[in-house]
Amino acid sequence: MHLEYQSGFGNEFASEALPGALPVGQNSPQKAPYGLYTELFSGTAFTMVRSEARRTWLYRIQPSANHPAFVKLERQLAGGPLGAVTPNRLRWNPLDIPAEATDFIDGLVGMVANSGSENPSGISIYNYRANRSMERVFFNADGELLIVPEQGRLRIATELGVLEVAPLEIVVLPRGLKFRVELLDAQARGYVAENHGAPLRLPDLGPIGSNGLANPRDFLTPVAHYEDHKKPTTLVQKFLGELWACELDHSPLNVVAWHGNNVPYKYDLRRFNTLGTVSFDHPDPSIFTVLTSPTSVHGLANLDFVIFPPRWMVAENTFRPPWFHRNLMNEYMGLIQGAYDAKAEGFLPGGASLHSCMSAHGPDGETCTKAINVELAPHKIDNTMAFMFETSQVLRPTQFALECPQLQPSYDACWASLPATFNPNRR
Repeated sequence: MHLEYQSGFGNEFASEALPGALPVGQNSPQKAPYGLYTELFSGTAFTMVRSEARRTWLYRIQPSANHPAFVKLERQLAGGPLGAVTPNRLRWNPLDIPAEATDFIDGLVGMVANSGSENPSGISIYNYRANRSMERVFFNADGELLIVPEQGRLRIATELGVLEVAPLEIVVLPRGLKFRVELLDAQARGYVAENHGAPLRLPDLGPIGSNGLANPRDFLTPVAHYEDHKKPTTLVQKFLGELWACELDHSPLNVVAWHGNNVPYKYDLRRFNTLGTVSFDHPDPSIFTVLTSPTSVHGLANLDFVIFPPRWMVAENTFRPPWFHRNLMNEYMGLIQGAYDAKAEGFLPGGASLHSCMSAHGPDGETCTKAINVELAPHKIDNTMAFMFETSQVLRPTQFALECPQLQPSYDACWASLPATFNPNRR
């Protein structure tokens, strides 16, 4: 199937798979075209200010209300409950892809979280591993999903259309949107941030001006595409952290037309317009923010999605890697490809690290020594893409994350080789 997309971010979109399927002049006519049912898909409260409102009108073959009771599934999400509190810096090797048949739902593994699914703020972070396409359809009542593939291409069939996403691209699925993840390669692996708070949006640019970072025109939404069949379909939902399911006699991906702004979208990280210093000093990582979920405190994020893409380094008389720092925010980092410029080894594609609130971190010993002594000249950091899920609330690892064999027991040692170079007799 040839896929078509619409571009832009945060705008009103409209799409129809059949000509004239979208009503003209009103949202809910007495009789919708083609005998379709009208349904409103709300991502925010009805009384939210217009600039913050997220909602989409759907015109579908069967309304979502046409389903039997949900039953709790015996097999729940992997990862287990949150583990013991720890202030320590943690790092994980990549999780193995299971040998047994595993779809996207069964391959989700909870790693860290800072809020229960019942709370209207906070995030939960998962890794996913899969080796087969979903036959079921899934929706998440607990939050918006930001999916970051590290290995393997995905075809995500949603109520509003189809999105294909590959490593170095991301996809965002609104809370409650029904979808099915199909594999375009033999296996797939990556990261998922579940956002319980305000929907993700582009950050304000402030003094940067009107251009730079992620440009709205590079975000793509699907065009309408529907399934009309009568074969049994399992519909799974995640509700307050638990998986429940019911059996339908039709596909729930049966929206023929839609219009609104509560939509799924994809973005190619290679289109990020990276900004940085052209004089001296390493800039704050906030300069690399792609998307943000704000809180009621201006500038304090519920979730920032930050990337560290290929870029030129030209700062003069400057320690060029990220400086040593202690931070109010909490950072869960992943690596999509290549190497991260602040770590010489141990941080692998598919792996992850956690630096919690006020946890001291920075470049490892080898990277630091090299950066202090290197002859500075313009050079490009290339063939890399690291990212960070950053949040203002403390992230706690799950029991699985604290006990799995992929947890590196000697992560602290990467800073142990830093020599003492202080000499009071030399400026």
